[in-house]
Amino acid sequence: MSFFGKVFGGKKEVAPTTGEAIQKLRETENMLIKKQEFLESKIEEELNIARKNASKNKRELALQALKKKKRLEKQLQQIDGTLSTIEMQREALESANTNTAVLTTMKNAADALKAAHKNMDVDNVHDMMDDIAEQQDVAREISDAISNPVAFGADLDDEDLERELDELEQEEFDKKVIGIPEPNVTLPEVPADEMPEKVPEKKKAAASASTSAVDDENDPDMKQLLSWAN
Repeated sequence: MSFFGKVFGGKKEVAPTTGEAIQKLRETENMLIKKQEFLESKIEEELNIARKNASKNKRELALQALKKKKRLEKQLQQIDGTLSTIEMQREALESANTNTAVLTTMKNAADALKAAHKNMDVDNVHDMMDDIAEQQDVAREISDAISNPVAFGADLDDEDLERELDELEQEEFDKKVIGIPEPNVTLPEVPADEMPEKVPEKKKAAASASTSAVDDENDPDMKQLLSWAN
């Protein structure tokens, strides 16, 4: 920059990006590699000239070829050092570029996470989880209440049911196994001054009762009952 540019200020150069700097370094590196290959070929050429003239007793030409070879080797050595420096600088820029990309991605992720949690509060989340747990407990209690039939048949007494069942069983046993006849209703006695025409009917009823008694004696179930009674 000129003197007037330093005093009055000149246009500031914008720093290249890491990608642009890496690209420039690669271009310079390729150029130096090509020059390196050229110098190596020239060195081999001068060495052949020195060998050829040494065998023909042309010492002066051989010495000049060796001197030129030495200068070329010095340039090659400088290029080798420059290539090493450029390679290290390029690797540092590539590492910085990678770090920049990683940091940018991490910052974007952090901003997205912050935006996602913007309307969230830890206390509100705990309260919501407590409400969920409470509602789950209520739902479980309701399910237990529905599945437990405690309200059906609560007014029935098991002892009364057992007693009534025993009576029914005894009644069926009496009817089907023992064969006890149904109890007869006791009728009032007939007055002594009954009509004469009723007497034959009374005698007929007595004869019928006698026949029934004989039939009862012949009934096996009645015999068994009489044996228990005696």
